[in-house]
Parts: sequence; structure tokens; C-alpha cells
Amino acid sequence: MKTDKTELFEQTPVTRAVLALVVPTVISQIITVIYNMADTFFIGQLNDPNQVAAASLSLPLFLLTTGMANLFGIGGASLVSRSMGLGDTEKARNTSAFCIWTAAAAALLYGLVIFAFRRVILPAVGTDSDTFAYCSSYLFWTLTVGAVPTVLNAALAHLVRAEGYSGQASFGVALGGGLNILLDPVFIFGFHLEITGAAVATMLSNLIATLYFVVLILGKRGRFHLTLNPRYYSVSGGIPKEVLLVGLPSCIMNLMGIFSNITLNKLLVSYSNAAVAGIGIAKKIDMLAFAIANGLSQGVIPLIGYNYSAKNIRRMRDAIKVTLLLSLSVTTVGAVLLFTCANPLVRAFINDAETVRYGSMFQRIICITGPFTAITTVIISIFQALGQKGKPLVLSMLRKGGLDVPFMFLLDWLGGAEAVAWATPVADCGAMLAGILLFVPLWKTLGGDPKSYD
Repeated sequence: MKTDKTELFEQTPVTRAVLALVVPTVISQIITVIYNMADTFFIGQLNDPNQVAAASLSLPLFLLTTGMANLFGIGGASLVSRSMGLGDTEKARNTSAFCIWTAAAAALLYGLVIFAFRRVILPAVGTDSDTFAYCSSYLFWTLTVGAVPTVLNAALAHLVRAEGYSGQASFGVALGGGLNILLDPVFIFGFHLEITGAAVATMLSNLIATLYFVVLILGKRGRFHLTLNPRYYSVSGGIPKEVLLVGLPSCIMNLMGIFSNITLNKLLVSYSNAAVAGIGIAKKIDMLAFAIANGLSQGVIPLIGYNYSAKNIRRMRDAIKVTLLLSLSVTTVGAVLLFTCANPLVRAFINDAETVRYGSMFQRIICITGPFTAITTVIISIFQALGQKGKPLVLSMLRKGGLDVPFMFLLDWLGGAEAVAWATPVADCGAMLAGILLFVPLWKTLGGDPKSYD
């Protein structure tokens, strides 16, 4: 089945096709970061380091929903785009139904587990008597009530993007982000709910964004390969294996990131809650650079996967070159800006001297990883688009958890709080070098039978 977006994959000049896919994706990623930053920003205006620290401590558990969305969204998008390239409409539909309904079930189960075991889980991630109640309330609304729309919002965006509708996918993500920014001050200050208000705003914004995607898919029946109809749900034809193994690297990267953040928080809480709040703010700001790199790499997956399956290798290689150049250029500029403006950026979030001191120090250290991250995420996405499993999984585990956690303990022992933050650039540099070593042989051999690279 040909769609009105097939021309984008097959005939549009490569640079224009890449920009058409990645610009909306980058914008949506930036808006997502902004609305994540908005929670921290508005909570910070309460000038209570304990509530800011609670938001930082809750973040790893909340970010697991991103891992679920990537598992089914990126894995599904890769298989959908490759099925489209082969003209297999039925498999594309079966894949979309499997991803949507399995993601919803997994999210629901996760939210219930967090609620049932919160008295065990929250102390394990670093809460104390000053932050437990704040974390519990925040996670009740964002996960127990809101996990399903949070996961589906992001997963549906990936799947819609696989159809070539990058603009519509990005609008849905931006819609959720914009609503969150608008609702945060209403619930935090207007209804005097403080950190609970930020959580309610996040849940409602993700719910509305998910409803937008549902309406979009239903409105394009007959033109979309995607379907919400559960009768197309299928585990045959290797769909679960293909989706999960391709999406697993992004999920593992997220899980290892959570493990990394929890470890970092546990180490820094021994210094003070202000240190935890400072690293939380610094990481939120630094997420801008990661959002750009992530948006560029994820946005181009459908174009690479489609042309790979269609055996148009030259077009695929050109798309990779353009994406790498764009990603490196933009993230390098971003790293310079974040380094030079660290103090005023952190101070904009909270007017607490100790938190600002920690946050500015951490910001200048971790922002230098932008170019490293750009190369690694593009390489991981290329492997995913081609349906490869092992290599992106290795890179994901190296980047977060595999290298940085051991270095955190070593640097904490050697130099204290400031030294711990250096584990991030060390790990990102190591992952980048490993990625280059894995990618160069593939680049040299591309052009043969696609099956030979699975």
C-alpha cells in the first residue's frame, strides 16, 4: 500500500527528506525537555530544596516510562518502516497493534507496582524523611494514574513518525509539553498543590496528547498502516521478537540511565539534599543537548529503515552522512552555550546559594558530553533502523551504567561531589569510541544483501 508519504522516503532530495523528518522530531524533543524542566523550574520557585530534591529523586522512576515507550515505539517503528519498504501492509498493521496494546498493559502494571511497593522502592532510590511524602505524591499521579497515557503518548509518536508523518507526531508531543507548561503554575500555585500540582499537570497533559494520537490514527484509517483495532494484534511472524530486540537498546539505555541516576543521587545525598537538587537541575538543563541529538537520530530511523529494506543503499548512506553532520554541529554549539551560561541558567530555577553552587559546577562538567552523545545516538539509531540487535545493546549499556557507575564510585572515593560528575563525560567518550569501532566495518560493507547485516 502506497501512502502519500512514500515520496518522502523514495524521491525527495536526501537533505530535504532528513530535515522534514528530524526537524519536527527535534522540536518535539526540545519541547518535551522544556516541559520536564518546567516541573523543576516551577517547583524551584517554592525555594524548597527538599521538593526540588524530591522531583530529582522521582525522575529515574518516571523515566522508566520513556524506556517502555522506546521499547515498543522505536522497535515498532523500525519494523513498520521496514515492512512498508517491502510492501507488507499486513505485518505493518499487526506490528502497530501489538506495540500499542502491549505498551498499554506494561505501563498499567508498572504504575500499580510502584504504588504497591512505594515504601520499599522510594527509600531505595534515595528518599529520606524530608522527601518521601513529596516523592510518593508525585509518583502517584505521574505513574499510578498516569503511566498508561505517558507511555502511549511517546510510543504513538514513534509509530506515527514511521508512517512519514513526523510533523503530526511532533505536534502531539509538543501538545503535551505545551499543556504541561501552562498547567504547572495553575496547579502548583493556583490550587496551592505544590509538587503534587506538577504531577497532576504532567498526567493531564500526557492524557490529552494520547487522545490526540488516537483521533489522528482513527481519522486516517485506510491511509495509515497503523491501527488501534485489537483484532490485528498478533504475536506471529516473529513480531514480538523483532520489536523487542530492536527496541531493547533504547530501553536498556533508559534503564541503565535510571540505574546511573539512582547511583548518582545515592552518592550525592550523603553530601546534602542541595547537592541532589543541584545535579537534578544541571541534568534537566543538559537534557536540551541530548534532546537535539536524540531527535536527530530517532527522526531519521524511518528513512534509513525504508531505504535499507528497499535496497536503496546509496540514499541510505547519504541520509546517515547528513544526520551525523547536523547532529555534531548543533550539539557542539549547544555545549558551548550551556558551559558559558551555567550559573544564570541554574539560578533561574532556584534562588538557593548552595544549590546554585552545586548546579553550576555540575553543569559545566556534564555539558561537554554533547558531541560524544551525538555520535553515539546516531550510530545506535542506524543499527536499530537496520534491524540489528546486539551492537546497539552493547553501546547503550556502555553509555549508561556500564562505564559511568564504576567511575562514580571511584571518583567519589578520590575527590568527592565534584569528581563524581566527571563520570558522565568519561562514559560518553568511551561509548562513542566503541560505537565508531563497531560502525566503521558496517559502513565499509553496506551495499550487499540486507539480510547479511541482521
